[in-house]
Amino acid sequence: MAAAIHPAQIKTPSRVENGAAFSTKAREPNKDTDMLQVEKLHQYYGGSHILRGLSFEARVGEVTCLLGRNGVGKTTLLKCLMGLIPAKEGSVTWEDQAITQFKPHQRVHAGIAYVPQGREIFGRLSVEENLLMGLSRFPGSQAKEVPAFIYELFPVLDEMKLRRGGDLSGGQQQQLAIGRALASQPRLLILDEPTEGIQPSVIKEIGAVIKKLAARGDMAILLVEQFYDFAAELADQYLVMARGEIIQQGRGETMHDEGVRGLVAI
Repeated sequence: MAAAIHPAQIKTPSRVENGAAFSTKAREPNKDTDMLQVEKLHQYYGGSHILRGLSFEARVGEVTCLLGRNGVGKTTLLKCLMGLIPAKEGSVTWEDQAITQFKPHQRVHAGIAYVPQGREIFGRLSVEENLLMGLSRFPGSQAKEVPAFIYELFPVLDEMKLRRGGDLSGGQQQQLAIGRALASQPRLLILDEPTEGIQPSVIKEIGAVIKKLAARGDMAILLVEQFYDFAAELADQYLVMARGEIIQQGRGETMHDEGVRGLVAI
């Protein structure tokens, strides 16, 4: 049975003034505690051992890229990190706080946002209404208006804010999904294959947004990708996953020399 979580254990967000989040001043990260720490994580589906003792860290101020072929357990790992499926063994710690037993909404309140594979926007809601859903971690008085920085990062969403989400192109829906996640002002942003099925021009725009967020230095970004070139351009740290294990890791600038492309090529 999951341990009960006292409200005081959950870190709450700071107040939002007139939608002006993400000020130009980034908070100086604490290198000792500002990180996601995953220790010996195991998960099973039936008789299949999907995650096999995974351990890694993703630090605030860095983009950590997790690469691997289809079926190696990447999405299962992310669902464990978000509490969508429970970890059978192992631990997950975020900013020096044990969150292994947290439910998904408690992880959101702890400052974690997740953009799932396939986007999962609300097709019948407008773009603006989708973005407002991202403010659910805030009190009602602070969740009445889409933060201005979302439209600054994704101008197309401002242009189409009254259009239904389901009427957007695939690339626009991906931008909407990322914008919705960012509306919660996360300290950890988890992205599951944001380039999948997206036209090259939008991939470039999404990459530019990730670079802007990373440059602030006060957010950890965990990016799961199969598109090697996209990951190599953004990665501060890389992890390669195969058969439910991390088989290689290193710094982003060494990916080419360490033969990462060959490890993830289909």
